[in-house]
Amino acid sequence: MSRMVERNGGKTPSAFSSLRRFAEEEASKPAVAEPGQGAQEFCELCSEPIPPEHRHLLNISSREIMCACRGCSILFFEDAASEGRYRLIPDRRLFLEGFEMSDAQWESLRIPVDMAFFFYSASAERVVAFYPSPMGPTESLLKLSAWEELEESNPVLKEMERDVEALLVNRARGAREHYLVPMDQCYSLVGLIRMRWRGFTGGKEVWEGISQFFEGLRKSSKTVTTKGGGR
Repeated sequence: MSRMVERNGGKTPSAFSSLRRFAEEEASKPAVAEPGQGAQEFCELCSEPIPPEHRHLLNISSREIMCACRGCSILFFEDAASEGRYRLIPDRRLFLEGFEMSDAQWESLRIPVDMAFFFYSASAERVVAFYPSPMGPTESLLKLSAWEELEESNPVLKEMERDVEALLVNRARGAREHYLVPMDQCYSLVGLIRMRWRGFTGGKEVWEGISQFFEGLRKSSKTVTTKGGGR
């Protein structure tokens, strides 16, 4: 049975189903791997064994995220290596200090929850918005004018790499955090919420997991202002 992605309350077949699979796989991994536990992972290009910490590739046409060994990561460092069919997901993480987004601007983005990620989709030829939910990644309709206003206020958004980097916004429980992150980070968060959510409010376990996720992301991110880049 094909997987589905929610789109504003209706179920629509989507190429993002493979990203949902990645999110679920990431979420099913233990938070701390014990020696000798867990299945060995392999590069999905050359089948070489790979460590738990490894890079990922994005298949542009299918939106599938693929695990890659160091050698294959280097091979696909340049887009021309695959004639644009695969993109190496970058590993930079930026905490956007002083990011300008008012409550009114957030509401104009039409996100029904307090967390979301935004990225430029080459296939859609526009910026798209998704938010995590107990059902998986859910797409929200995004007004182009609202995004353009946000981009003008925060020029760093113009540096996001198409398809493989995203603006991740966390406004849950009073937070006002904004990150520029690799796409696989967004789907790790989606997977965490999908796998741990219980009942109507999520439950203690999922909120502890969300808190730990953003604490770890903040520690691993470079802090930059929104007026310049972070390369």
